[in-house]
Amino acid sequence: MRLSVKSILFVLLRRVPMPVIAILVGLAVGLAVWGLLDQVQSRQVDKIFEQELQAQLDQRARESLIRFDRYLSNYGATTRLLANHRRLSEYLEPLFWFEDDDAVPVVYKEFRPHWLPDFFEREALSAPSHVLLTDPQGRIREVFQSGNDPLPEEIATRIPTRLLNARDVRSVIERFDDKLYLVGSDAVEDAGGYAMGHLVVLVPVDDAFLASSQRGVYVGRAAVALVDGADQRIVASVDSEMLTPGTLLSDWSGSYLVTSQSMAEYEGADSNVLFATFVPHAAVEKMSRHVRIFERRQRGIAAVVYILVFTAVIYLVSSRLNAVLKRMTRFSQRALGIPEPGFHRGGNQLLLLEEWIQHFTQLVLKAREEMSIKHQAEMRESEALKAAVMEASLDAIVTLDHGGRIIELNPSAERVLGLDRGEATGSVFAERFLPEIARPAFQRLLDRSRHLHREPQGRGELVAMRSDRSEIPVEISIVPIDLESERFYTLYIHDITARKQAEREIKSLARFASESPNPILRVTGEGLIVYANRASRPLLQAWGADPGEPLPEDWRAEIAVALESGEPQEREQEVAGQVYSLLFAPIRDLGYLNIYARDITAVRRAEQEARQHQAELVHVCRLSTMGEMATGMAHELNQPLSAIVNYANGCSRRLQSASSKTEDLVGAMGQITVQAQRASEIIRRLRALVGKQPPIRTDADLNHLVREVCSFVEFETTRLALQIEVDPGAHPIPVNVDLVQIEQVLLNLVRNAIDALQEAPEERRRLRIRTQVEGDQAIVEVEDTGPGITAERILHLFHPFFTTKEGGMGMGLAISQTIVENHDGRIWAESEPGKGSIFYVSLPLAQADGPDETAASESELLESLT
Repeated sequence: MRLSVKSILFVLLRRVPMPVIAILVGLAVGLAVWGLLDQVQSRQVDKIFEQELQAQLDQRARESLIRFDRYLSNYGATTRLLANHRRLSEYLEPLFWFEDDDAVPVVYKEFRPHWLPDFFEREALSAPSHVLLTDPQGRIREVFQSGNDPLPEEIATRIPTRLLNARDVRSVIERFDDKLYLVGSDAVEDAGGYAMGHLVVLVPVDDAFLASSQRGVYVGRAAVALVDGADQRIVASVDSEMLTPGTLLSDWSGSYLVTSQSMAEYEGADSNVLFATFVPHAAVEKMSRHVRIFERRQRGIAAVVYILVFTAVIYLVSSRLNAVLKRMTRFSQRALGIPEPGFHRGGNQLLLLEEWIQHFTQLVLKAREEMSIKHQAEMRESEALKAAVMEASLDAIVTLDHGGRIIELNPSAERVLGLDRGEATGSVFAERFLPEIARPAFQRLLDRSRHLHREPQGRGELVAMRSDRSEIPVEISIVPIDLESERFYTLYIHDITARKQAEREIKSLARFASESPNPILRVTGEGLIVYANRASRPLLQAWGADPGEPLPEDWRAEIAVALESGEPQEREQEVAGQVYSLLFAPIRDLGYLNIYARDITAVRRAEQEARQHQAELVHVCRLSTMGEMATGMAHELNQPLSAIVNYANGCSRRLQSASSKTEDLVGAMGQITVQAQRASEIIRRLRALVGKQPPIRTDADLNHLVREVCSFVEFETTRLALQIEVDPGAHPIPVNVDLVQIEQVLLNLVRNAIDALQEAPEERRRLRIRTQVEGDQAIVEVEDTGPGITAERILHLFHPFFTTKEGGMGMGLAISQTIVENHDGRIWAESEPGKGSIFYVSLPLAQADGPDETAASESELLESLT
């Protein structure tokens, strides 16, 4: 009978001792492992090296971009520091910019302006090429130019609105005139807190700028550049000689490993510019070569050690196994009655024992199958219940072995941890899904869960780490499972991100009122104070109440009215010299009211100072007008005084001659009285015009004011042979005004018209003043036939210091406009060059309180006219 190859091999192996077989197998396996590792491990090492290299390159690129972003943030912080500096606010305090689109900016070239401290060198930043000061509309008002480069034409007069931000510092990279600039802007305010415009900083993005942003990094190891995202061309680099601007990014792929990142992920990066990092190939190749040599050397050493250790261990184990098998067969023969399979003979006892084990295992398997059939049904039912619980749980459930490795997890755990079952199974939970700072706390939870007599389970709040390295707060509960041979742990993980966010928001809202520098109170509908922050102490002292006590009676009535209306209401109260503006914000649904107070003492003081300053300016203007009218007034006074002297001399001569009659003397004395009253009236009008007195508004007839003003310029109109045409309304026009101020406005308009008529021919000189009523407004028209005003000049006619006269101050019409607007009126002008001008003054009519008062005011006006 022909034997098969398997049978022949089995017979030969039975005659060879096990130690000899172990040595041969160890050598064969070692050589096979060496050959296999030489093929597999080399590729795997190259793959790992490439992955690690890519990770290092990405990290280096991120670090370069972070340094660049921090460098931009330093400019933003410096811009905010300059915009909120005391020098700038003090400089803007008296400053006023007119709404003039053609205004020429003030340029500082040779010296730094007072409002611009040198913070850039102090912060080790590249100096800006321009620092701009704009008005709120973005028009450039002042420019500091540090070098010879002019301001880019695209923003030479106005900064685009997209570059300005009224709430926060804005730092962006923009392209102007084919050059990149870092544009930093922030809102500026004067010392009074009023928004005056923006401070804009322009910094050229060039080699020096990029080198400063990467300070401390050797260019030969990693160079950086800014790349146009559209055509992939280098716009600016840290070294223009090494990385030439204008070249394509693909031109450098042969010499460098290039990593480009979008700037859109970072604050302030609005332009289409990419941030690129260049690492030389030479440095990468050198490191790769060293890694390969080191890997082969280590693999050779490991293979030799493996062969030696494996051979020695197998030899010792096989020798010991021979002796153990001999003792086992003897024991089996005596205890179980199984015949000895012949281990007393030489050869491979392990193969000889195989025949005996086959018979022994048949007996064991039969009993095992019977038990397995019984328990399999129970196991399937239990496993189905456990799987249903795991699948339906909303919390993550993870099972760990005694070494902390994941052996099972449910779908919720895959969602929370960001990995599927295949990727997570086998990994160490603490190292893979917990940051380093949270691992000691997790270990304490594990230790606590082992002491069941102390606490049924370990529970606590930790920070978990997802597969994308993002961190989330979780609550972990650990339940140990003790089996016969090993301990396992079941982790119940609950994501508490939403709960933590809600807690932070609640704490933030709770601190908001207490941290506010302004008083904030909450009052019930009955006037009971339920909350008051620390800033509310002055108000509480003024009201004589503390939290938990009711407000005074009058304030409780105000709160009841506000709650009933449901609309916010404002009140003011003065406390110890401080003026507070109180805003009542009712919450009708909850039955309480919030009081928000604001200290407006400075605002009220500024308004009072502004009114005093205006009164002083108006008085100065009246004094200037008095100087111009001095000659006319002197001529008018000369006439009544000369008449008085003549009548007095005539009376004296008649008394000396004793030939006069009493009736003649009485008539002459009457003439002296009339002329003296005339002189007194002239002096009274002059004193009323120039006298410094507080503004007092009274009811007056606008027609009477016009006639008064015409009497002031009688001398000038007589000198020019000019007759003023007065066209009053049919009835008195009542207005409630300050007589002196409105007479000053009308006198200013009439004198301007007379000045305009001086150069006109005598036959064309015509001045007409007309009053009328339109709705609830009283209108005064002052029309002349002078040369007129051009359209360009009429736009700036009411601006301060703008004048069409050679010796004019340019303040008359500006002051007149202020006076009219303070009376809730309006002043404007219309003109046709070559034909004359018309100035209009509109004032609101006086409101009569009743029929009796209206009749009384009309009778007084008629009496004054008489």
